[in-house]
Amino acid sequence: MMSILKKKTVVLNNLFSLFFALVFLTSCDSLEDKKGRFLLKGNEKLQENDPKSAIGFYQEAIALDSTYSDAYFNKALAHLRLNQLDQAIHDFNSSISYQPDNYEAYFQRGLSYLDNGEFYKAREDANRLKSLNEQDWRSYFLEGLTQEKLKNFPASLEAFQNATQLAPDNSDLWVNQATILFYQKDYSGAKQKLTQAEEINPSEPNLHNLRSMILFEEKNYEKALESVEKAITLDNRQAYFYNNKGLYLLFLDRTEEGLDWINQSLQMDPKNPFALRNKGIYYVMQGDKVSALQYLSELAKNFPDMDMAQEYFQKAQAL
Repeated sequence: MMSILKKKTVVLNNLFSLFFALVFLTSCDSLEDKKGRFLLKGNEKLQENDPKSAIGFYQEAIALDSTYSDAYFNKALAHLRLNQLDQAIHDFNSSISYQPDNYEAYFQRGLSYLDNGEFYKAREDANRLKSLNEQDWRSYFLEGLTQEKLKNFPASLEAFQNATQLAPDNSDLWVNQATILFYQKDYSGAKQKLTQAEEINPSEPNLHNLRSMILFEEKNYEKALESVEKAITLDNRQAYFYNNKGLYLLFLDRTEEGLDWINQSLQMDPKNPFALRNKGIYYVMQGDKVSALQYLSELAKNFPDMDMAQEYFQKAQAL
């Protein structure tokens, strides 16, 4: 029978062995564990819609491992929540530098380049996406968006068509095709694409807004108003929906009501040139030459291809 003293010695020896084993394991795994915990905490804050706190946690993870691609990527997403495009792009660059085949980082960086007005860089990312995975519809989606911004409408339409072949149940892609056809003034073709989109998702607000724009071009102002009102019912956060409603009301001789909607749109997005144009149109309709020229002169100069800008600038001059 073992003595009590020997039992204690064995127990203590076992405890010391366990302690040293834990220290050894901790020393081996602490970096991965710590940076992983900071990443998870950042993700939790991002889910709670607290991007500033999330950025702090991601930065802690990066401080532990300056090559931590996932932390840079998630930090970039948090910057996007704060509309900090330059910081987001910088972090996407870092994420890609440490993980060159990171498809998601290229995709999000490409979208960020678009929002930042860097269209050629966005097109480069679209090409990279296709080289990484030509079977992912987002590769062609980003290409379509960039070609649209560069006014290469045939190339944009082709890209959206390729994306739709890979994801035929995505209603947004059908609306994107319709949008390009609208720009090309192929209203019949655009309406066919919108019908396809509506069969998939009748609650897609952009399809109803675009349909309203087609109806306006066809001078069917009442139907245009009905369509844009449906879009607003489905999504009341889009300034350009309000602006379009205001325009249609102007052409329905409900000018004061139309001006209210245009002003509401400008409160949401003060730099929207189409809303500024529509306000100029309102003043032309009111016979107020000074106010009309105040809105239309610069637009006619800076946006020479904008529909109705030149027409109403000339009408304002003739008042």
